Amino acid sequence: MSDVAKAVSNDRANNPIYRRRVWVNRFNMTMSMATMAFGMVFLIWILITLFSKGFAAFGPQLFTQMTPPPGSDGGLANAIFGSALMVGASVLIATPVGIMAGIYLVEVGRDNWVAKITRFVNDILLSAPSIVIGLFVYSLIVFQVRHYSGWAGAVALAIIAVPVVVRTTENMLMLVPNSLREAAVALGAPMWKVVLMVTLKAVRGGVITGILLALARVSGETAPLLFTSLNNQFWSTDMNAPMANLPVVIFQFAMSPYEDWQRLAWAGALLITLTVLLLNILARTVFRQKTQ
Repeated sequence: MSDVAKAVSNDRANNPIYRRRVWVNRFNMTMSMATMAFGMVFLIWILITLFSKGFAAFGPQLFTQMTPPPGSDGGLANAIFGSALMVGASVLIATPVGIMAGIYLVEVGRDNWVAKITRFVNDILLSAPSIVIGLFVYSLIVFQVRHYSGWAGAVALAIIAVPVVVRTTENMLMLVPNSLREAAVALGAPMWKVVLMVTLKAVRGGVITGILLALARVSGETAPLLFTSLNNQFWSTDMNAPMANLPVVIFQFAMSPYEDWQRLAWAGALLITLTVLLLNILARTVFRQKTQ
């Protein structure tokens, strides 16, 4: 170390303000690490409990047999199929609506009064309790048609998913530099092509992430489905009738006093967790391969 560096180091060491800042930084780093460790302990505890109790009920019958009556062997085939139908329908509804709304907020409206109102309503929907959305869809659809249905459940889940897709799409498009848009327009491209082929293509990874976040958000929602699709103990492909789904089945089986139902509830919770994890990993892997 040179003499100049030694002198600077000594001056810092003898400076009370510098020493105080060093100790404040060390305290903040220590508290941050302790807080992270505190949260990780409970997260790992939950995951260990979920995996240990969920794998005990895993087997072929989980995916091939219907939900059983108490004291009988069975699986969650009808609930898995019903959840897949409703979540898939909700994502198909929410994805185009959310992406188009995000495009409008950035590329068309941006600062006009319609965009400001849309952002305000979207912020409300992001923080709205899911049970309130379930009650809204119940009064809007279920009460009017006088019966529960899978379509009502899909609409409720779509309302929850739309604001996530809107916010993510808007944030990603805001990151695209204006020079990229100006270059495309200067080459003679119409505005719709600039949006679809330039700006949206540049942030497709972020938009896909937003769709995945919406999918993860709605996969485990229980309250809206209690008011909309209810449940069904049998195999059903009719979206215009009550439909079985994993969240409601998990809720009912976990609250029951029967051990066989409780084992199936743990297996269903683990299945939802693994599905969301695998979807995220698969989507990111496939997208990374396309960009190479």
